[in-house]
Amino acid sequence: MTLIHGETGTQSLIGYVLDVGCRAGAVCWLDLDDRHLNRQGILHGGLAATLLDSAMGATGSLTVDATGRHPFTTLSLTVNYLAPGLPGRVTATGRVTGGGRATLFIEGALRHEDGTLIATATGVFRKTRAAP
Repeated sequence: MTLIHGETGTQSLIGYVLDVGCRAGAVCWLDLDDRHLNRQGILHGGLAATLLDSAMGATGSLTVDATGRHPFTTLSLTVNYLAPGLPGRVTATGRVTGGGRATLFIEGALRHEDGTLIATATGVFRKTRAAP
């Protein structure tokens, strides 16, 4: 495991953890509490998309940088919501499905700790020229 905590303002605000310790793909998790829930008491869809985007972008980064920190820009992200995200730990994963030197196609999945598939995503990510 190679964990990244609070590296960005978004990560600090939401409270998710990013694990870039496996070159096969990044893992992003969040322990849901009241701050992350919508009026219906389930995970806010925008936060689900953020977790998927973070895991998928870091997965792209791992293809060029073992630290998982080389930035990739999200060109498109499509999220399909399949089940409510209930309180507990949710985990997003990413997997490269294709692409070239600078642009990658990546899919993602967001699961509850009980195994329920909450959402899936597909995205196109572009490697930036240099790390900021």
